[in-house]
Amino acid sequence: MSSHGRAPEPAADFVGRGAWRAGLRYGLLGLPLAFVALPLYVVLPNHYAREFAAPLAALGMVLLAARLVDAVLDPLIGRWCDRLGAQSDRRLLAVAGAAAVVLVLGLWGLLFPPGAVLSQGSTALLAWAGVVMAITYTAYSIVAVAHQAWGARLGGTETERGRVVAWREGFALVGVLLASVLPGTAGLGATVWAFALLLALGWWFWRHSPAPLASGVSLLGGHSPLRQPAFRRLLLVFVVNGTASAVPATLVLFFVQDRLQASASVEPMFLATYFLSAALSMPLWVRLVPRLGLARTWLVGMLLAVFAFVWAAMLGAGDIGWFVLVCAISGVALGSDLSLPGAMLAGLIGELGERGRREGAYFGWWSFAGKLNLALAAGLALPLLAWFGYAPGARSPDALQTLTIAYCLLPCTLKLLAAAALYGLVIRHPCATRLAPATLH
Repeated sequence: MSSHGRAPEPAADFVGRGAWRAGLRYGLLGLPLAFVALPLYVVLPNHYAREFAAPLAALGMVLLAARLVDAVLDPLIGRWCDRLGAQSDRRLLAVAGAAAVVLVLGLWGLLFPPGAVLSQGSTALLAWAGVVMAITYTAYSIVAVAHQAWGARLGGTETERGRVVAWREGFALVGVLLASVLPGTAGLGATVWAFALLLALGWWFWRHSPAPLASGVSLLGGHSPLRQPAFRRLLLVFVVNGTASAVPATLVLFFVQDRLQASASVEPMFLATYFLSAALSMPLWVRLVPRLGLARTWLVGMLLAVFAFVWAAMLGAGDIGWFVLVCAISGVALGSDLSLPGAMLAGLIGELGERGRREGAYFGWWSFAGKLNLALAAGLALPLLAWFGYAPGARSPDALQTLTIAYCLLPCTLKLLAAAALYGLVIRHPCATRLAPATLH
């Protein structure tokens, strides 16, 4: 991956003097995309149940169906983005801009259904929600996959690729923090207007960011990325590790309320500590890459997460301060999950000879896997809790032990499995991406 003997690739703009300009122009769009994800996945179900008295069971089925449609479409969206990018970057940006407009309108329509729909009862409301949600999720995926594929097409060394991803994911964490505060303080209407402004600003900056080099290769046909063994190995690690991270995210409020017996007033402090630590840790992880390589740096992050959750398993009622520290350490570990795997995939695409041709197809499957992580987390953790006798509000030792196992020890097991898979399938595999520090210059 040495840069000797060839001109610097666009990703080189993200290192050295003035790197912040390239990082801001490309990465800023990550903020509104993460910003909108929280209202879509977290606020919306509660909003429909409380404001419109939507039946929970039926609402859950609608949400599940819309998310399945969204996940299945991601690989197709990726291939379509590749075709647009092969025609011209300007066309890809135009389509992403149109999808961004649909995304804003869809979010408004979901949070503020028309009075004519509300007057017809819950069946009409859920039908409206299902259709608008599918359209909104699709628009979101078009913008997100196109943006991720663009970053991968910038090429560069491991350090450069790591910084490209770190800028995007760092802004994404700022978006999560902002979205966690704004709906409760300014209201949903102001939240949508803020999102629209940030999305327009992010798209405009993206238009003026470093552009990928033209490949001159026509993209017609081509095998599925899943037929590449190296991609399947990396994707497996990504899914197992992502599920390990998603399980505690699903259960954290149960753990705080029942195991720690903390009041609701301290919950924002835990979440803010977690996400802020992740954002602040990203430059540190990127600085480790020249010494260890992307894969080994990610391995360190996985082991740090295991340490944090083993520690959490020893906490009990009233251990608020210690849990803040756990949130900080696990947030630092999250920084490695956000900044490194995408950079590894970008490098793999180049080594497979797919650079400038099929990044969208790879990131379409990558996005599908990320959404699968959330589904697997809920599918693993919540049934296990119910099966072993835990219910929200429980205080019995057996119920709390079940909660601790699900929140702390299940993620540790999955993280260790992911670490073993990363070491055995990627770092030591002869056909894995070359991730040795010696390749950096």
